[in-house]
Amino acid sequence: MKIARRLVLTALVCALLALAAHGAGWTPQLGSDDDAAASTSPRDPSSSQAAPDGADPDTSPTTPGDDPADPTAPAAPGGAGDPAGPSEEPGAPGTDQGGTPSPSQAPSQAPSEEPSEEPRAPELQPGPALMGPGDDSDEVRELQARLRQIDWFQQDVTGTYGDVTRAAVEGFQAKREIPVTGEVDQRTMDRLLAMTSEPTAAELANQLGANVPGALDPRCTTGRALCVDKSSRTLRWVVDGQVLKTVDVRFGSDELPTREGAFSVAFKNRDHVSSLYDTPMPFAMFFSGGQAVHYSPDFAATGYNGASHGCVNVRDLGAITWLFDQVQVGDKVVVYWS
Repeated sequence: MKIARRLVLTALVCALLALAAHGAGWTPQLGSDDDAAASTSPRDPSSSQAAPDGADPDTSPTTPGDDPADPTAPAAPGGAGDPAGPSEEPGAPGTDQGGTPSPSQAPSQAPSEEPSEEPRAPELQPGPALMGPGDDSDEVRELQARLRQIDWFQQDVTGTYGDVTRAAVEGFQAKREIPVTGEVDQRTMDRLLAMTSEPTAAELANQLGANVPGALDPRCTTGRALCVDKSSRTLRWVVDGQVLKTVDVRFGSDELPTREGAFSVAFKNRDHVSSLYDTPMPFAMFFSGGQAVHYSPDFAATGYNGASHGCVNVRDLGAITWLFDQVQVGDKVVVYWS
């Protein structure tokens, strides 16, 4: 019995071993079937490219450089521990191997340029003097007459180039941006000729109104004097024998005559109104009681068709305005017949 049991046990072990051996032999066959099924299944469009021949199907293909150990892989520039990587020289950032600034590192802002100054026009220089202070001639007389036409010279022409003429020339030059010298050069003369007309004989003789002055009274030839000539119906402002201004005047009527003789200016009033006649007497310069030299709007309007109440009337407003500023209290007033 014992032998029989042993035989049965031995047969059972052998059967089990045979069964185990048979099961182990099936494993490669199952794997081969799976591969075949995979090869016959529809290909997934998103799957990766088939492995090259001889490659492991479970691993994806590699490209040069994927494997750090691949000698064909390009080295990363400047990588740590890479002796072949390019290095920058200390103190030269942003330069290539040749030491030239790369375009990305080059300065983008151009150096600013200094603002250039506007070119200046050359400064005008005065020309040679044609006339100047101290001259005495007919040319000076014409110069004064022309300056009087444009209201730069407000006195009678004399032919003598004095301080008044010099000041008139300076004002004319400054107004027209001509070099101011007080002397007449060609540029000044050309400008004056273009702005004025040739003086008439009356202008050169100071006969600006209808009246021609007579001879000066000897009392008018010294000092400062308002010289009033009843014969020519003129008034002349004379300083040291030189006539500076001549104007037309009218006098009182036969009932209220203007007194004759030598007087002096007693007082002045720019806006006087007569207390007797309640009439305005602008720019009044009183010389004999209530009689005065003054502006008369009636004389300017009607001329010699009327008469004053004894005063010396002036019809040129610009002239009397200028005279009022020149004449001083105490200056002589000489009323006479020439």
